[in-house]
Amino acid sequence: MERTLVLIKPDGVQRGLVGEIIARLERRGLRIVAMKMMRISPELAARHYAAHQGKPFYEGLIRYITSGPVVAMVLEGPRAVEVVRKTLGATDPAKAEPGTVRADFGLTIGRNLVHGSDGPETAAFEIGLFFREEEILSYEREVDRWILE
Repeated sequence: MERTLVLIKPDGVQRGLVGEIIARLERRGLRIVAMKMMRISPELAARHYAAHQGKPFYEGLIRYITSGPVVAMVLEGPRAVEVVRKTLGATDPAKAEPGTVRADFGLTIGRNLVHGSDGPETAAFEIGLFFREEEILSYEREVDRWILE
């Protein structure tokens, strides 16, 4: 089992797409093991987006992610990082495959609704930024036997 972080960004929350996005991820068979609504502080945003510091879009990115509440989730499943990224679609909604969250609901890179970790190591780091270990639950679902081999 692999874990990954998903953030439903302020535009996704403001547009009322939280339920739709969660439903798509759950329908894929992923298990939510942690979830909370929160407002990201500028300090947390800076740690989360440290790789982009110094880039022209960095300040706008920080303003955007801290502009309203987000829904943060830890999802678990086989190849969770890959499955989530395929479900969310390309960062640029105009280049995202039809049927993905970003293709169906997004128009611009700057308002692309969701964040998903880009690899297992990044996921572990990002999960640690947003959740304490005791906030992440381990449990079995009866339906898992119909989803997992």
